[in-house]
Amino acid sequence: MYKSNKRLLILDADGTTIDAFSAIEAAFARHGLVIGDEARFQKRHNLLKYLGGLKEFPTILRKNLRKNSRARLVDSLTTVYREEAALYDGIADLVRELIAAPDVVVGVVTRNITNDPLETLRQLFLRHDIDINDLDFLVHVPLGEKKTAQFRAIREQFGINPARAYVCGDEHKDFAAAIHTGMHPFMVSYGFEDHDRLTAKFAIPDELIARTSDELCRRVRHALDLASSR
Repeated sequence: MYKSNKRLLILDADGTTIDAFSAIEAAFARHGLVIGDEARFQKRHNLLKYLGGLKEFPTILRKNLRKNSRARLVDSLTTVYREEAALYDGIADLVRELIAAPDVVVGVVTRNITNDPLETLRQLFLRHDIDINDLDFLVHVPLGEKKTAQFRAIREQFGINPARAYVCGDEHKDFAAAIHTGMHPFMVSYGFEDHDRLTAKFAIPDELIARTSDELCRRVRHALDLASSR
């Protein structure tokens, strides 16, 4: 029925593996803009993914963004991601372990909106001693498309049983895409959507949500029987 006995892990980029808040904060600061603390930022969870949609911004940011222009802001964001942005604590070690695991297929599906996002991620991961060419896949999903089709295509490409497939994400849409393709979701609440939003608004079980990157790493290692979890 399935051509592979391997496990599959799909990683989200911004807000799950990459500390997007710090990168966005730094990029905005270059234009004299302040996005507020992380708790308020999470309530405007579409701020990064819909930079072109000014309705997501408070009035003062809308006014200043028009003056600076979206293009200049994305240029700054690209530079920050490539030169300064960091993976969350413990994520780099986890990714390297996943790449080295012979029975795990691992890669990234992202909606990162920097200029040439795949090159951006290449530079970012390389600063953490990870060559993206060692991943089994790296897919950029345009803003107008859902991740569901990509998740299914990746799973089918490698011929993996959905019961042996996992998705790590920080937004309710990641959860929905995982469920709709028969895969197990590892959710986190330190990214674009906080714990209350995930549980209260979208009824995502608390048991599936990691509050820190360390907790996510421990859950993934245990589920995939990585050596360091023993």
